[in-house]
Amino acid sequence: MNEDLKSIFQNLIQNNIQNNSIEEVLDHLTDLFHQDICFSTSFSMEDQVITDFVKDSEIKIFTLDTGRLFEDTYNTWNLTRSKYKVNVKAYYPDQEELEPFIQEKGPDSFYTSVDNRKKCCEIRKVHPLKRALKGNKVWITGLRAEHSPDRENLQQFEWDESNQIIKYHPILFWTTEQVKDYIKQKQIPYNILHDRGFVSIGCAPCTRAIQPGEDFRAGRWWWEDANKKECGLHVHK
Repeated sequence: MNEDLKSIFQNLIQNNIQNNSIEEVLDHLTDLFHQDICFSTSFSMEDQVITDFVKDSEIKIFTLDTGRLFEDTYNTWNLTRSKYKVNVKAYYPDQEELEPFIQEKGPDSFYTSVDNRKKCCEIRKVHPLKRALKGNKVWITGLRAEHSPDRENLQQFEWDESNQIIKYHPILFWTTEQVKDYIKQKQIPYNILHDRGFVSIGCAPCTRAIQPGEDFRAGRWWWEDANKKECGLHVHK
């Protein structure tokens, strides 16, 4: 356990740093940790907002390329690079894990069982994430409380015991309208799938548009029970 880092986390909470503006928090974290801060983007609207906040900082930006992303996601990636002139480091699945899994289970085994789906997410997302977070002290995310019931009770700062890292969710309490307004105001490129009913966008085979009145996460792993709709990237205890 990283007791020193955990102690810093507790001090941040005690000092109510979360009550400051996003810009002030990012500046403070950068002063504390310099280049040991990373931001994970999936090029969602939320993540595009955060990219706009961190674009001129020391904060490293990375993404998890699962190999099954939408073409529109790659287009958004390219547009983001062009607008902000930022380098987004990509992390990929380990072929020594992925190839035997596909050989044994087939390319779309995630449809056949929850265990297969979780194993696919583990190989394509969770394990690359571990590599991406290694050596960092702070992990910035685009999580919002509206995303799912599990996230409604989150705080902007949390201690990630699994990854031994401080997590910061800058726009946790923003509404969907606030996100869209910021995107429009700043003329930020975004994934056009959002205009087609896709709310939470992940891998192409596992994501669909949602229907009016459906839950935010209804478009992710829609064939599964609603209480299983996490991929293991964000574990909240």
